[in-house]
Amino acid sequence: MPPARLLIVDDEEGIRCSLRGIMEDEGHTVLEADSAEAALSLLESEEVDLAFLDIWLPGMDGLALLDELRRRRPSLLAVMISGHGSIETAVAAIKKGAHDFIEKPLSLEKVILVVDRALELQTLKRENTDLRELLESRTRRSGLRGESPAMRALREQIDRVAPLDTWVLITGENGTGKELAARALHGASKRAHRPLIAVNCAAIPENLIESELFGHERGAFTGAESPRAGRFEMAHQSTIFLDEIADMSLKTQARILRILQEKNFERVGGNRTIHADVRVIAATNKNLETAIAAGKFREDLYYRLRVFPLHMPPLRDRGEDILLLTEHFNAVLARELGLPPAVFSPEARAALLAYSWPGNVRELRNFVERMMILHSGFLIGPDMLPPEIHAAPSAGEQRDSPGFLFPHPLPADFKTARNAFEARFLAIKLRECDGSVARLAESIGLERSYLYRKLKAYHIQVE
Repeated sequence: MPPARLLIVDDEEGIRCSLRGIMEDEGHTVLEADSAEAALSLLESEEVDLAFLDIWLPGMDGLALLDELRRRRPSLLAVMISGHGSIETAVAAIKKGAHDFIEKPLSLEKVILVVDRALELQTLKRENTDLRELLESRTRRSGLRGESPAMRALREQIDRVAPLDTWVLITGENGTGKELAARALHGASKRAHRPLIAVNCAAIPENLIESELFGHERGAFTGAESPRAGRFEMAHQSTIFLDEIADMSLKTQARILRILQEKNFERVGGNRTIHADVRVIAATNKNLETAIAAGKFREDLYYRLRVFPLHMPPLRDRGEDILLLTEHFNAVLARELGLPPAVFSPEARAALLAYSWPGNVRELRNFVERMMILHSGFLIGPDMLPPEIHAAPSAGEQRDSPGFLFPHPLPADFKTARNAFEARFLAIKLRECDGSVARLAESIGLERSYLYRKLKAYHIQVE
């Protein structure tokens, strides 16, 4: 079995010394505690794979400690040891979740066999977790939905860089899916067997961000009653996602730069050097070049992070994806809310295509949820849309006038404008033809099968 980190909890120094010698000879790292209380304090700052728990301990006994570990660390395997073993005690321990039970005096062969079996079980559990996380990561990868050229190019870039340990800087407006991209990168990486550690730098107060990132020792500041591991320590052999990194102070940026260069750090209030093998993915909605010029972001940190830049396209540049995402959120929210899907009229769909979506994908999802709550079970026309999405034509403006076909504000790019025009034009002309596709094809000079494809592409319903 590969080396593991083991914890021995026993008030007899001789037993701890004996077990430590056996386990270290097998290549394992051993931590010790002489009481349940000391063990719980130790586990606040240390990760272990397997714990030996003596049943008879001063203060809290081993079975009570087992209960507490099951609550705090449900994945941690525990082996109970006792010099007063009985069938009843062993059964009670197993029922409480112990992996095994061994008696004193300890048998060298029995101890090694129990540890090997426990670690083999731990490995199988982790492999099962890895497979589950891989499936979830693929699901998250599919969360980057869209068939526009911009989204196809983005997914291709993610597929190329994800398997590498290359650091990535993700830029883009709020609501474009930067965290989705980060999770897709981690999920397709060789570090995917460990959880992604995400930090929202903008949400942590300035006076706490160093403790949050690097951890702290007991007494490092008021309220630090016990040692605590930081996010970089948690992300060892995994990926850390630093969201809104431009919101860090210059002081914290300097410490981040040092960690990225040396891969070593100390906890706040501590002097023990901790090594962290971490892949860094950073994200921001700000223009970092402008922040550098204003003296608010370190230029050396910028170039350190920007090994592989990844830009999330705004929704206004993804005209083909607006209706596709609308249908996706419609289906997802209908299941979540237990409501019938929202049904948008052709004119309403055309208005969605023409809107610039300043809040991007997040705004679109919130919009679909609002429409489903307000108008579930009804056909949603343009007059039922929020005013920011659809401005009704003025009294003197005809429904087929250029002012209606080209709503204000105009779409940001030619392709989106063309799609919006086609959708509105076809919806208006189809209504003039009383819903007859044959008449519409003849009146506008299109072949009927091609017209059907166009109507389907714009989700314009026909009888």
